Amino acid sequence: MGRRRRNVVRIPKKKLPTVYLCPRCGKQAINVEIFSGGERAKVRCSSCELTEELDTRPAFGAIDIYCQFTDLFYSRLAV
Repeated sequence: MGRRRRNVVRIPKKKLPTVYLCPRCGKQAINVEIFSGGERAKVRCSSCELTEELDTRPAFGAIDIYCQFTDLFYSRLAV
């Protein structure tokens, strides 16, 4: 007699989002564009037209730039 085969359970890998939540209008509409060289990045909301251009490091990803943008946005509100 042979043994029964086990079902292989594959766990899908989670991916980071590419469109983020806008702190001004609250919609899922923020897009991060990293320019070649990785020195500058542009953050833009397609709903309320909120734009910001930030200095970045080459190792930063889109999520790091978005976090830097939200920190800057909320620090301007606090002042």
